[in-house]
Amino acid sequence: MDSAISDPNADRPPLSATAENGLKIVVVGGFGVGKTTMVQSVSDIRPLSTEETMTQAGEGVDDLTDVRGKTTTTIAFDFGRISLNAETVLYLFGAPGQERFWFLWDRLFSGTLGAVVLVDTRRLADSWYAIDRLEHHGTPFVVAVNDFGGPRHTPEQVREALDLPESIPLVDCDARARTSSRDVLITLVNHLYALSTGSAPDAASVPGAADPADPAYPTAPATTAPEQEPAP
Repeated sequence: MDSAISDPNADRPPLSATAENGLKIVVVGGFGVGKTTMVQSVSDIRPLSTEETMTQAGEGVDDLTDVRGKTTTTIAFDFGRISLNAETVLYLFGAPGQERFWFLWDRLFSGTLGAVVLVDTRRLADSWYAIDRLEHHGTPFVVAVNDFGGPRHTPEQVREALDLPESIPLVDCDARARTSSRDVLITLVNHLYALSTGSAPDAASVPGAADPADPAYPTAPATTAPEQEPAP
């Protein structure tokens, strides 16, 4: 499986002086679903990462089923920033996935306007707690199915497994690709905009947001980086 993601060291645009709307967004999900990868691939700045090498001390504590190739883990949170247009900036927080760090989630959700629930269809049950906590806090969210190259599941199957209503957007993504990750964030912001204006989700669109189909849509150079957890 290809492992090229956007280079965090590549030149990225500075924060615009016209930026007025700063939105706190949390990327959450189970252990090893690609949260750090998403923040790294899409951030306009060098992302803050709290990844550490996994050691034998975590054996028997962290469930490595289906993520045998994982060698690092987030011990606090990841942070990045991306501008959707001249006025709207997203501040991204990637939550730790291990169950022993879930106590941090409630504080991380404080002040959050929306969230991305990143899921691995091999381990859908790992997403239930994230969805439960977001619903508890009343935080709007979208669900993004990360591509690990395994068997495909239909949107209907994923919705049924997660008990996800049609009102919550469900999208496919590749967390390693900047454009794909940005598409997910645009879907979330449009969802928030629809909720705030009472408009239909399909018709809602944040004014001035970049269109991924536009030839001028920004991309970043790619480089070889640690690949996502391989499918078994």
